[in-house]
Amino acid sequence: MSRLAKTGDTVTVQYIGTLDNGRIFDRADEEPLPIRLGNDEVFPVLEAKICGMKAGEVKNIVVTAADAYGPRRPENVLRVERELFPPEKELKVGQKLSIEIGGGSQRVMVIIDHNEKEVVLDGNHPLAGCDLTFALKLVSID
Repeated sequence: MSRLAKTGDTVTVQYIGTLDNGRIFDRADEEPLPIRLGNDEVFPVLEAKICGMKAGEVKNIVVTAADAYGPRRPENVLRVERELFPPEKELKVGQKLSIEIGGGSQRVMVIIDHNEKEVVLDGNHPLAGCDLTFALKLVSID
């Protein structure tokens, strides 16, 4: 009988990750990804579904938004005055900025809109609010 993957094993997987609209958000199909089960290297729900699989097995695994990057949170969208940025700084929608927040910590935010008066920054993870589907093959259990 084939051995089943369990916590503590290092497994190698191939996968293609897609969103509900079919867009690929990540892939490890040409270069398989090693994962140590139990080390919080992947979403816990994904890890739980890999446990119990055998080498060569293929499975579609859905990770809901709540179990992935969580919901999109309106409080992570900030409107700030344009004058807080140097006047010569060119701002573009989609541009990532590292912003210093309370306590000196840094947070990466994306410009989602701007005009001469204000800049709208989004601190949500790009995949927040999205269910993720992984077409996954367990290549090996080491």
